[in-house]
Amino acid sequence: MIQTVIAALMWVLVVSLLILRRRRAERSILYAAVTIAVAMTLNVDAVYLPVDALLGGANIGTLIADAALMVGVFFLGRGIMKAAEYHPLPVRIALGPVTLVVALASLVIAFVLIDKGSTTTNFMLDLGAQSAAAWYSVIQFTYYGVVVAAMGAVATRQFRLRRGIRRIPAGSLIVGAIFGVLLSFVVIVMDIAHLVGDLDLMVGVGAAYAPLFLLTFLFLCIGLAGQPALRFIDERTRLTRTRNLVQQLTPLWNAATRLRPGLIQRDATAIRLEDPETLLHREVVEIRDAMIDSRVAFDPTSDDRYLLERAEAHLLGSDVR
Repeated sequence: MIQTVIAALMWVLVVSLLILRRRRAERSILYAAVTIAVAMTLNVDAVYLPVDALLGGANIGTLIADAALMVGVFFLGRGIMKAAEYHPLPVRIALGPVTLVVALASLVIAFVLIDKGSTTTNFMLDLGAQSAAAWYSVIQFTYYGVVVAAMGAVATRQFRLRRGIRRIPAGSLIVGAIFGVLLSFVVIVMDIAHLVGDLDLMVGVGAAYAPLFLLTFLFLCIGLAGQPALRFIDERTRLTRTRNLVQQLTPLWNAATRLRPGLIQRDATAIRLEDPETLLHREVVEIRDAMIDSRVAFDPTSDDRYLLERAEAHLLGSDVR
């Protein structure tokens, strides 16, 4: 059940990122979300059983899903690091391709050494008493723990640099990273307990597995969707403000274009279709040109000048309130 919930959560994140980040050139976060969503979907029993049967019924589907999750976590860490422009050496190493390749190679070697038997949807519960299986899981979750810890360090710096509601995405990533590190620790303890035969400890510690797994992905998803969501809101707010300024400034602009010779006139349809930001810039420039042209008598009122200053400040990103 938990795998189904997380898979659904990840696909919701994918759709959200496709909508909110469709114009962004940097796509590491989107690649991460898609890869992790695929990995989580492969872990759903109803999907895993037929997929593994097609692959020979030897739990190869488990290796594919786990490797995909590691690759997804890699892209996730890289995307967060690039967005933050925070690249200290330990973070670069933890989130680097070399660390991923070493972890994946170790994972494959451990998997090959496991006596896998036939398809099972409880891979570690059924096979975790084998030392190779224990190492297989330890390798995965050590990598996850290192990567999410590095992500948490990056997000902590972002959190310190932001204020108010803009702290929510970074704060969610920090919480998700904390839960992720705890999850990795719990799984490693479970693996060691299973290997040495202490099943009571394994079961006791294992009670924290499901809630930690869900909380990790929940907060990471909130953090990942939060930043583009805030950016989308900012863009819509700016567009609305730009259109309002264009509407308010248009009468003054019309007055300027009537007085000053040499201004390029455009038909009403072309003006309406022009990008609001471009149109506002055009209006500001041509009003200023008319104000400094000694050949025309164009002297806006103090209210008009204040409106013009607001438009200029808006274009520069420092709106006068």
